[in-house]
Amino acid sequence: MPSTREIRRRMRSIKNMAQITRAMQMVASSKMRRAQERVQESRPYSDQLRGLVSRLARVASEDVGDEAELLRRRPVRNVGYLLVTPDRGLSGALPSNINRKAASSALERSNELAEGGQRPGMHYIAVGRKGRDFVIRSQQQLIAEFTNFGDRPSMNDASAIAQVAMDAFLKEDVDVVYLVYPKFVNTVTQTPIVTQLLPVEPPSDQEDQQEAVEYIYEPNPQEIFHALLPRYVDVQVYQALLETVASFYSAQMVAMKNATDSANDLLQDLTLTYNKARQASITTQILEVVAGSEGQ
Repeated sequence: MPSTREIRRRMRSIKNMAQITRAMQMVASSKMRRAQERVQESRPYSDQLRGLVSRLARVASEDVGDEAELLRRRPVRNVGYLLVTPDRGLSGALPSNINRKAASSALERSNELAEGGQRPGMHYIAVGRKGRDFVIRSQQQLIAEFTNFGDRPSMNDASAIAQVAMDAFLKEDVDVVYLVYPKFVNTVTQTPIVTQLLPVEPPSDQEDQQEAVEYIYEPNPQEIFHALLPRYVDVQVYQALLETVASFYSAQMVAMKNATDSANDLLQDLTLTYNKARQASITTQILEVVAGSEGQ
């Protein structure tokens, strides 16, 4: 059994660690609420824009053809991934889950395309240090990296990231771009998802189809549709950034709470061990005193 001094030293270390994790839990909880509010506030705008793109795609579908470069499909020789991850750790398995989702999607896509010919090249745009480190460790082709976008990413940040992806697509460096990010569901659930970013796939809005409302577009649906496509890509990236921030602080709060609870449980066990060791030491001292008095 370790000595009481060693147990006390370990108890102090665990108590200090519990205080740190508790403080981090409170900070993450405060930032999580604000991040969740931003996600909830941005989703209606994203949904309305998605509905508008859907309606314009139906109206302008006959005249658009392949004129819109962001809609153009071509044989896939190179696949791009826009990987959105947190910059920091201490958030449980969230970064690993996102990277694992990207890796599994890339492997699945590579196997599908390899059946019809040569395996495609994989290229990454990393947003966040965790994703960048994963790409470097796995020795994949890194087109660009964006880090330190902070707790309040702006539309300008999203536009800069989306512009890199669109430039790579328009220059035919990649033939398709997938967006990988954690979708915030609730405080304990963040689901990594993969969605196609480029070429743009106009969403199908069943509700709008049922309503069948006819709108008047000026100057014409085709020009509006072409002008709206880059904005649609920007909003998708911006929403992914907000979802990632909310998911990160939610995961960090849960992870720090679990760490604090584990530290408190371990502290209770050490306290019990310390009391037993102290009692055994006192009993030994009493026996020594008694034995010494009987010897006299």
